[in-house]
Amino acid sequence: MGKFTFKLPDIGEGIAEAEIVAWHVAVGDRIEEDQPLADMMTDKATVEMESPVAGIVTAVAGEAGDVIAIGSMLVEIETEGAGNEETAPKPVAEAPKVVTEPVSPPPPAEPVKAPAEAPKPELVAAPIAMKHEKITASPAVRARAKELGVELSDVKTSGGHVRHADLDAFLSYGSGQGYRAPGASAKRADEVVKVIGMRRRIAENMAASKRNIPHFSYVEEFDVTALEAMRADLNANRGNRPKLTMLPFLIVAICKTLPDFPMINARYDDEAGVVTRYGSVHLGMATQTDAGLMVPVIRNAQDKNVWQISIEINRLANEARNGSAKSEELSGSTLTVTSLGPLGGIATTPVINRPEVAIIGPNKIVERPVFVGDAIEARKLMNLSISCDHRVVDGWDAASYVQALKKLVETPVLLFAD
Repeated sequence: MGKFTFKLPDIGEGIAEAEIVAWHVAVGDRIEEDQPLADMMTDKATVEMESPVAGIVTAVAGEAGDVIAIGSMLVEIETEGAGNEETAPKPVAEAPKVVTEPVSPPPPAEPVKAPAEAPKPELVAAPIAMKHEKITASPAVRARAKELGVELSDVKTSGGHVRHADLDAFLSYGSGQGYRAPGASAKRADEVVKVIGMRRRIAENMAASKRNIPHFSYVEEFDVTALEAMRADLNANRGNRPKLTMLPFLIVAICKTLPDFPMINARYDDEAGVVTRYGSVHLGMATQTDAGLMVPVIRNAQDKNVWQISIEINRLANEARNGSAKSEELSGSTLTVTSLGPLGGIATTPVINRPEVAIIGPNKIVERPVFVGDAIEARKLMNLSISCDHRVVDGWDAASYVQALKKLVETPVLLFAD
């Protein structure tokens, strides 16, 4: 039998360490070659580590949430082959030396004295807590307690007379002793959840973004009645093409508007003090998955029409959710869109996807009566939010960009004009 030490390999350029997200084996497990060992997360992706040998797991590097360095031990395996670790030879025991000198007999053992009997502890009767023999309360307090199903004898008081304040205190703190008022929700047990993997990475990124970026947000109302009518017509005649949502139209509008506002499509390296304004739009698309929020990237979105963008949205969202997205598809965005879809809300103030300098958040479409000239019409309206890095983007620039975007969205035929 040999010992094989599986060391964490170099799993990405510039990666120095990785986090253990999940173990697929435990000490004592018998494993086969190519069997998954653990999921490791880096800044760019989650990678599944597979065993190069068969054998029995004898040691693992830590637990989920631990971070280990590239090249350090991940798993030790006892294998039938020679392994990759030298086993130190067992030392040869020396033959015992023969003693020729006479050995003196040991002195006679002293008689063992029986231990003194320990004094028996005296039994002291513990005082018995007595409740107040007589509980007094006003008729109003008694009626309220009866309605709530509370026994007045269970309510702590300072002198045996139950007041409304005593009853309020019991209702506030007595539930910890098993009391639940009629009609109240059942109490759930406390749950401790370790923040690891994608959830920890999101927490770190969001904290760094709020800590380092002076955010400001701007919200405007868009009338999307004409755009929704156009979308319905295109879907009715789409053939075998995917059904269009609002998002592809909005992305086309974003890309068409950006050339006049290059400070929006940018990244800020605050350590180097350099802002890079990008000519191409690599649009991040915030996507909710079971593992947390991921941001797959639509490359060169400015070169795509609504149908092509719709196909990319569906493909990238599915890959992000099933875990098959490649690392290059989850990095390198220059601007991000985050949409809560039908959940929407009135307005959002999204957190910037650092080191980008802006993030756009469309909200739910609602139908409301609106004055159009002297008449009142039912119109479909949508609020759109933008959060910007005030170190790079001025408030005037952000507002001007959103107004230009509004004009394009409210005149949707311009989306198809060169």
